[in-house]
Amino acid sequence: MSDEISSFNFQIEAEDIGKRLDAFLAEKIADWSRSRLKRLIDDGDVSVNDKTAKSSQKLRQNDAVEVELTEAPVETFEPENIPLEMIYEDESLAVVNKKAGMIVHPGAGVKSGTLANAIAYHFNFEQSSIEYQQSNYRVGIVHRLDKNTSGLIVVAKNESVHEAIAEQFRNRKVYKNYVTLVHSLTRENTGKINAPIARDKRNPVKMAVQKDGRNALSLWKVRQRFEKFTLLDVEIKTGRTHQIRVHLAYINYPVVGDETYNEGRDKTVANLKIRQEIAELNRPFLHAERLSFTHPQTKEKMDFYAPLPIELTNFLQAIKEF
Repeated sequence: MSDEISSFNFQIEAEDIGKRLDAFLAEKIADWSRSRLKRLIDDGDVSVNDKTAKSSQKLRQNDAVEVELTEAPVETFEPENIPLEMIYEDESLAVVNKKAGMIVHPGAGVKSGTLANAIAYHFNFEQSSIEYQQSNYRVGIVHRLDKNTSGLIVVAKNESVHEAIAEQFRNRKVYKNYVTLVHSLTRENTGKINAPIARDKRNPVKMAVQKDGRNALSLWKVRQRFEKFTLLDVEIKTGRTHQIRVHLAYINYPVVGDETYNEGRDKTVANLKIRQEIAELNRPFLHAERLSFTHPQTKEKMDFYAPLPIELTNFLQAIKEF
């Protein structure tokens, strides 16, 4: 997803005392429905008095409310005939293998070339821009991947299927496994990172581990070790923005190629050829490889797999040779 953010700050006055937080924000922020704002609150992008909040929280006089819209709404977007790699498709849903570099949803300054544009064309969705903004359906796309993360995304073909799968995500009944290459060699073969994540107070385009953040849990295990790197499988139990990248940087195993969170580690690699390979990779080494959920219609357990894209397999081969 895009890292561009719009921020709002509100001071609660007498006439708004006692209002629910989500209802208050729906009144104040144009073009964002109450349901979309609720999801934003659930993702930890809304704070009251510098603390993460709940949608149902009742506001008090002089409360300071801060909102960060991580996906700014757009006025219009058009279906586009963009090729998609379909892993699975039936009358209810589809699973797509997203390429790195593709933004999931249109946002501020981005109206074309997104996965949403491609999905709208592929499934002949004819929602107007107003319906897109007001509907929780969001052109069928149930969850998110960062722009430069590749891998599996599930798409619903109707709103009831969308909500049923979204409910599985909220209840942590969806299995999500990523493959990532990190700097350094891990001492252990497995590990758990249970650390809350919130918007970085010093840099609003980044996330960070913070005491007042939203609960976030990642489980990792070693798949393969190299001389200076470790290939990991990471299962996320929550879906916070940038969760894997933030968590791994927090325990000092930053993702290779992640310029946002690895604090320049890519440029400290001693081997000049490997350093050049990282620069040419031009993306974080992070791929959503496996996805499992229950089909809302058939109740069948669905398991999907997307192999590493060629640029990542080529990179692994290159570091083996040095």
